Amino acid sequence: MEIAQLPPQHRPSTATPAMLVADIGGTRARFALLDEHGSPQLLRILSVADFAGPVEAIQAYLGEVGCTSLRAAAIALAAPVDAPVVRLTNAKWCFSRAEMKSRLAISRLLLLNDFTALALSLARLPASDLRQVGGGSGVALAARAVLGPGTGLGVSGVIFDRGRWLALAGEGGHCSLAPADARESAILALAWRELPHVSAERLLSGSGLPLLHRLVGEVDGRRCEALTPAEIVAQALANDVQCRAVIDTFCAMLGAVAGNLALTLGARGGVYIGGGIIPRLGELFDRSAFRARFEAKGRFAAYLAAIPTYVMLSPTPALLGAADALAESEDCP
Repeated sequence: MEIAQLPPQHRPSTATPAMLVADIGGTRARFALLDEHGSPQLLRILSVADFAGPVEAIQAYLGEVGCTSLRAAAIALAAPVDAPVVRLTNAKWCFSRAEMKSRLAISRLLLLNDFTALALSLARLPASDLRQVGGGSGVALAARAVLGPGTGLGVSGVIFDRGRWLALAGEGGHCSLAPADARESAILALAWRELPHVSAERLLSGSGLPLLHRLVGEVDGRRCEALTPAEIVAQALANDVQCRAVIDTFCAMLGAVAGNLALTLGARGGVYIGGGIIPRLGELFDRSAFRARFEAKGRFAAYLAAIPTYVMLSPTPALLGAADALAESEDCP
């Protein structure tokens, strides 16, 4: 991964104790140091599977950028973060908050859910990092929702209260997935034979794509070989019939989930799609049934038709949210 190309005077000093921000998912861990303006710089993206835990990954990052010590860190994680021991939902990392502070020799450590950090980034994202897919103009200062299929399926949102945006911490990706037609009912029926609870994440995520690929093939009467998530996406973009059917189903179901989220939060400020999968689909996503299914909510179709949906194009938006969260926490004990 390349270091951000910035003039030396704007880069964070690596000779004095620095402030670290991180976004750790099930597959990749993104790290940066904050400059004097609180902006992430010296970006690195590491593979989670290459390290025994987050401390080892952070130490590797600090060595790579030549930083000798930290004074504070805000780490966004694809996991619930309230317990003393944190376990990543879709990776093997398990660690103690107290142990991390001790091993990194820092006095201030902020842990937050990765989609809480992503939600906090929405107010800072430039228009160039967004691509609108349907809808009108968002209502200023109205609630905003964010969801994103990566290794898992993250869900969050922000509300504006007394001059600042407040993020919602939840695990909406694990809500039950509902079918919208007979074909999806058949897909879900097959999934229920294997899983006691079919959440949205079970099918609408990178980890769920191989299962969805197999189930769609069975429902459509096609034999299909086992493929990785990356292979499914690549073959769909190359117009492979089976993989295209899988991605079409994926986008339609995601649209239904996004519409439910918009109704639940009253997200008239917009719904933002993050994660690693959707930006790779490009126009295939734009032409999919996502938006039609987003609006297909009966008497509230017109309500949803006015809400804009955006694809988040930046690969590291959660670092901005983590930086904001760390700045807010400076006044806290």
